[in-house]
Amino acid sequence: MLIPFDDYPIHQTALPLAHTAGGHPNHYDRFWFNGYTEDLYFAVALGIYPNRGVIDAAFSVVHDGVQRSVFASGRAPIDRTVTRVGPIGIELVEPMRVNRVRVHAPEHGLVADLEFTTRTPVCEEPRQTRWSGTQLTMDVTRATALGGWTGRLEVAGHQVPLPPRVWGTKDRSWGLRPVGDPTPTAPDNAVPQLFFLWAPLNFADGGLHFMVFEDGQGRPWAQSGSLLPLLGEGDPVTGGPGREVQHVEMAHRLRWMPGSRRSAGAELSIRLPGGTEVVELEPLLTFRMRGAGYLHPTYSHGRWHGELVVDGEQHGVEELDGLALDRVHVQQVVRARWRDRVGLGVLEQLVIGPHAPSGFAALLDGAPQQGAVETTHAT
Repeated sequence: MLIPFDDYPIHQTALPLAHTAGGHPNHYDRFWFNGYTEDLYFAVALGIYPNRGVIDAAFSVVHDGVQRSVFASGRAPIDRTVTRVGPIGIELVEPMRVNRVRVHAPEHGLVADLEFTTRTPVCEEPRQTRWSGTQLTMDVTRATALGGWTGRLEVAGHQVPLPPRVWGTKDRSWGLRPVGDPTPTAPDNAVPQLFFLWAPLNFADGGLHFMVFEDGQGRPWAQSGSLLPLLGEGDPVTGGPGREVQHVEMAHRLRWMPGSRRSAGAELSIRLPGGTEVVELEPLLTFRMRGAGYLHPTYSHGRWHGELVVDGEQHGVEELDGLALDRVHVQQVVRARWRDRVGLGVLEQLVIGPHAPSGFAALLDGAPQQGAVETTHAT
């Protein structure tokens, strides 16, 4: 089946672009954006799962102590240029550089018309591949860019004034990842395990990005550290001469909040030619990723709900504390201090199952009351 993009010379296989190269049910292609100030956070996710025939999206805001979300799910369009479902849409104004997010769900207290403009080169993270025995469970490419937002946001019927500087992140990822209802497999008695940190940080003169996956012993199996310069006028989104992404060796030190799997503070160390430098991260605000569909008990990614379903929810942020599976995946807005710079970014944390350096032994046990301190050197 053909779509308009088939007229471009961009094919990677003999298949039309509407078809994936393989029939794995967990193939996905997703947009993710966040935006934040010290006391406001919003996020939008939109994913297409062609082998499940599903498109879904969510928009969520943390404001005045409340996390509000709207979810939409429907039948996936054949034409992949259609990036809208129900009241949520993403427009590629200029690929990789300018995107527009529109949401119209006043019945769920959310209306937005926001534009994201990339301010750093797009950073391609290392391919993330994971096997469970003979089963390929994850095979993902992710591209991350830092940027800023302008536009209009309305929450609970009231316009939220946006300051001149609203920083954020664009994340485009695609490949294979557990989505939708699980496919039947042989029983596995092992406790599920995942340790993931993701930290895109905006500074006035550029950005910094850190990512790591670790096994239960704290050994990294995918990782990256990147310095992101500002794009100059006319620079390509991959960076102009002298403005390319610079990959560096980084490590993390995380202080867990006692009784939780949420950070009480963190440090990132960067190995540079002149020596090791430390970036201190101070949490300011917490967003539970269930608000954008991640591990949501009903609207998790890739599930079939019918031709079109739109729903919403709201919670006081304190109601979302705890160690439930749908609450441990978080992004914290963090104040970042690096040399004389003070920036703003997020520290995403998803820690399920054992992780020896943190003192976690079960599926969702919390940090010891004295507070666990973890150090991992990413190489």
